[in-house]
Amino acid sequence: MRAPALYSAAGSLLLTALVAAPADGAPAVPGSAELRGTAVAATRARAAGVVFGACPAEEDLPVPVRCGTVSVPLDYAHPDGRQIRLTVSRVPATQKDPYNSKRRVPRQGALVFNPGGPGASGMYFPLIGALPEWKRVAAAYDLVGYAPRGVGRSAPLSCQDPKTFFRTPSQAPTYPSESYKKERVAQAKAYARGCATRAGDTLRHYTSLNNARDLDILRAALGEQRLTFMGASYGTYFGALYATLFPSHVRRMVFDAAVDPDPEQVWYRNNLKQSAVFEERWQDFRDWIARHDDVYGLGDTADKVLRSYEKAAALLARKPAGGTVGPGELQGAFLSAGYYDDYWPHRARALSAYLKGDPQPLIEQAGPYPEAAAEAENSHAVYTAVECNDAPWPTEWTVWDRDNTRLARVAPFETWGNVWTNLPCAFWPAPRQQPLDVRTGPGELPPTLVLAAERDAAAPYEGALELRRRLSGSVLVTERDAGTHGIAYGPNPCVNSHVDAYLLEGALPARRTACAPHPEPSPVTEPGPVTEPGPVANPSPVANPSPVTEPSPVAEPSPVAGLKPVTEPPKAPATRSAR
Repeated sequence: MRAPALYSAAGSLLLTALVAAPADGAPAVPGSAELRGTAVAATRARAAGVVFGACPAEEDLPVPVRCGTVSVPLDYAHPDGRQIRLTVSRVPATQKDPYNSKRRVPRQGALVFNPGGPGASGMYFPLIGALPEWKRVAAAYDLVGYAPRGVGRSAPLSCQDPKTFFRTPSQAPTYPSESYKKERVAQAKAYARGCATRAGDTLRHYTSLNNARDLDILRAALGEQRLTFMGASYGTYFGALYATLFPSHVRRMVFDAAVDPDPEQVWYRNNLKQSAVFEERWQDFRDWIARHDDVYGLGDTADKVLRSYEKAAALLARKPAGGTVGPGELQGAFLSAGYYDDYWPHRARALSAYLKGDPQPLIEQAGPYPEAAAEAENSHAVYTAVECNDAPWPTEWTVWDRDNTRLARVAPFETWGNVWTNLPCAFWPAPRQQPLDVRTGPGELPPTLVLAAERDAAAPYEGALELRRRLSGSVLVTERDAGTHGIAYGPNPCVNSHVDAYLLEGALPARRTACAPHPEPSPVTEPGPVTEPGPVANPSPVANPSPVTEPSPVAEPSPVAGLKPVTEPPKAPATRSAR
């Protein structure tokens, strides 16, 4: 497919300026070579377009999804050097009004989606148009997903043998001993070395800035003069980088479960904040279980529920359930419930059943899925590389130990697991970047829509406030007293109406708008299928809003629960992604 002309006269002048070399003796502006390289690559992509055809069998994508690839430079400072191919998926706009079969809806272009991570693939996103909440958007837009660099078949990154990725059962000490800490430090050093050994010189090119540049190449290849984009969790961060780098290329942008883009927070301090807020979300979950003590029998107060949880962890430490579920796997399963309250009934029932002598529900929900090991290892490798490359991290273990020992006194639930996930960044062998100062002035960027749940732990609410401050003209819609990570086209009609109005009409509410929370889940007494909520219509369980963690950048979650039979995201012990 050949793309139509992408640049207006003003855009053409910008392209010429970017490609031109600096005057003799003039100092190069930081990032100017990459900007010129992006312009060169976008011109090529515009000419080449995307040839969509049948999706490869390994993508497991049914008709009507079609797949293609887009070439991008590995290193934007050298656009004529090595190229890598990103996989892309698409379902064209139906142009059918879901409420009036005789009315044809005008096509508005492509809507590109990223579910977060780093390390999550959006290849399944186009299937989301089958959901009722999405039908109006699917009528107006081509739904486009893709696998970012390093993910899936897009120049895949690996840091260890996938056969060794799931080491279960595992421990999850709330207050780790010095010997345990020493062991985990050694593992983090080994993992960082593995990334360097397997990736070689390419390792430094897996960054959020390159993800933003890749997004501009995808825009050009799709024939879009300006980008319409929805990012969830970590996708909001490099979406914000895109808005800063290429404000004139933006049409509309939705930032769902916004990550704090403050350079001082990326990524170490964001992790600390996330661990602190997860303690509050863990309290919310325990309060809910206590209100349904008649169903679960785990205690009629949050403290009694905690004692039930700790009892289960102690029993699993002595005898892992099914030989694979130890305290680490228990903690991982309950951490994912901090992302999505849809999980609450199933997790509570599994814990209750285990303490009554039936371990099977817990094994099904918390156990590893060895068949997904390669996908899980790939996602974790990308998560680690991107976040370690993106920003400076403390390089002394004593700093990590000091900060997190203090934090664990008041927020023990996630703190140390979060440390072990990100600790390879202390020993990272590739150069660290300085984060871009995300910021746009009045009139530089079209109005954008920021969405946030007030009690989101994976992407704490302060991040949405900070993003709104930094992107001039942006509007924030808040779901009050709710904590689901990602709220677009979920169970809240108020939120969905604002997203519809923005995407379909370009209309925004007042600068700060609040919606009442969606209803709490109802308790369940019998086992049933537990599917992963999708990244938007029931948000993605695999995104990383910041260096902290989504239930795991580990397996590619389906953006639509039920469209792909994914149960729980395969989880390595104490391994998770953020955003």
